[in-house]
Amino acid sequence: MTSNNSYRRIGLIVPSSNVTMETEIPALLRAREAIFSDRFTFHASRMRMKNVSKEELERMDDDSLRCAAELSDAAVEVQAYACLVAIMSRGMGYHKVSQQRLYDATVANGLPTPIVSSAGALVDSLHAMGAKKVSIICPYMKPLTRMVVDYIESEGIEVQDFMALEIPNNLDVAAQDPNAPAELWRKLDVTGIDAIVASACVQMPSLPAIENIEKASGIPTISAAVATTYEILKTLNLEPVAPGGGFLLTQR
Repeated sequence: MTSNNSYRRIGLIVPSSNVTMETEIPALLRAREAIFSDRFTFHASRMRMKNVSKEELERMDDDSLRCAAELSDAAVEVQAYACLVAIMSRGMGYHKVSQQRLYDATVANGLPTPIVSSAGALVDSLHAMGAKKVSIICPYMKPLTRMVVDYIESEGIEVQDFMALEIPNNLDVAAQDPNAPAELWRKLDVTGIDAIVASACVQMPSLPAIENIEKASGIPTISAAVATTYEILKTLNLEPVAPGGGFLLTQR
């Protein structure tokens, strides 16, 4: 166990209609508090977005710099950008561009803050797991889902199969049963894959399903929220372990 009992401040850059980012990531880190002495507080700034369309996502993403500056006012230790599809719909490799822009905004505000994004976290976590081939579940409309698939593949990870639930309204995405992915994955072709992405979206809840899928499939399973939690912990130089987070967040 660590001996530092001070609170670690985590900033969350959140779409205004997102209600899951501030639920699942804190749930994982609260579970971690049961086995480590590290404690966390969470501080959010919101960007306007109601419907998951490319045009609305672009307008929202343009507002993210304001959020980064606001959160740096609170001297948070890391900021996590919470909309995977907003990043992946803006072009290949954009998570690196976005993270640099957001970091630069904190530098300009006089309080430089490390930035992670759910998009970058998903890709980086799959690489950390050694995953070369995956199957994924997305809540998005098919054109946006195809952008996500193409983006992941552009990062060197083959997407063998994907499911698009085609839910355009972001609150409707959050209203999905968090246990549903525990059955939805069975509709995917998982032959020979290295990992299942139970939710390629931090708004679509899936946390209770992660370890159930792993047990039923025998395949390491992650979500955008699990991956973002992993990257937050790594950025804070803390052991990336949290009960309930499946293979990625299991103590080796």
